[in-house]
Order: sequence, then C-alpha cells, then structure tokens
Amino acid sequence: MDIKSVETSYARWAPVYDKTFGAVTSAGRKRTVDYINKHGGSVLEVGVGTGLSLPDYAPEIAVTGIDFSEDMLAKARRRVAEKGLKNIAALRQMDARELDFPDNSFDTVAAMHVLSVVPEPERVMAEIARVLRPGGKVVISNHFKSTQGVLASIEKFSAPFANVLGWHSDFAIETVLQEDRLKIEQQQALPPFGMMTFLVLSKLRNN
Repeated sequence: MDIKSVETSYARWAPVYDKTFGAVTSAGRKRTVDYINKHGGSVLEVGVGTGLSLPDYAPEIAVTGIDFSEDMLAKARRRVAEKGLKNIAALRQMDARELDFPDNSFDTVAAMHVLSVVPEPERVMAEIARVLRPGGKVVISNHFKSTQGVLASIEKFSAPFANVLGWHSDFAIETVLQEDRLKIEQQQALPPFGMMTFLVLSKLRNN
C-alpha cells in the first residue's frame, strides 16, 4: 500500500470512521489505553485518527498524537476542544516512517489498528523503537492474519483490495515482531471473535 492510497482512503473514511472501523476496534482501544493508564508517563499515539481514544487517557498522562491524514486530525482536534482535554500535548500531521522526534523521546508508544494500514510497517516499527526510551513499552492492538479456517480464506480473498479497503487483511504478526530492539511481553486475543490481538513489547535497555 502506497502513502497516496492511504491518504485517499482515509479522506474517504474520515466522515464515517467512528461508526464503522471505530466501532469494530473499540475493544482494542480500551485494552490498550487501560494498560497505558496503569503505567503512566509520556505517550506517543501513532495513527491517532479521529482521536477516539483521547478522552480515555488518564489526565496525568501527556499524549502526543500523530497521523498522516489531515481529515482525521481535524476530527481529533475538534474532539479535544469539545471535551476540554488538557493532557493532549500535540496532534501533528506526520509520516510514521519518519517520525519528527529525537531518539528516546517517549515512555510508551501506542499503535492501535494502524500497523496494517501504513506503507512499510517495518520502517514504522524501527521508528517506534527509535523514539521509545530504553525499558519503555510499545502497546499494540491490531488485526493479524489467521492461519486457518473461514477467516483465513476471507483475508486471502480481500488482500488484493488493500488500497481500496485501506488496510491489509493478510497482515502477518511477524512483521511487527522482527524489530530486534523490542521483545514481546504480552500477547492476547481480543473481540470480536478473536480477530484482534493485543501486544506489549518492551525496548531492550542496552539499545
């Protein structure tokens, strides 16, 4: 999937995102933010979208959100203003493959249902590892491809339409786990029907 396709797709989805993909991914967002709220610190949310998760962060957690889509960010900024959220440090337009932050900038990086929609997810994971402080956590909720059953067949059929759908239905979990500065700490299946996965990775302290 190329970056222009991502931009076009999310301009198309922005008006209805909250009631479509947003509804399907609510369990992953809740699990991710609940985990982060227990650990505190500074947070970078990669692919903040329309800001559905922002009201759920604890007030003491400073959140920076980035997204490539200005249409999505416009809705996120309205949400912040309407809810009077004081802990949102910034909402910035940015390509996740080239994060405009220094090394070791954040205690936690959240990536909720974004890794299967970005071009070059390996580069995105490398950038996430770079801006994360040693010992920090990457908290991920995402759909990963099934290896068997009806769902696997559906994903295989949908894969060629990635640019139209706006996400890779056959996205492999190994793509996320190959970054050698990060080690897996938790993995859990999430609703609906175990289609989503919750992951926690930690950055090695000697990197």
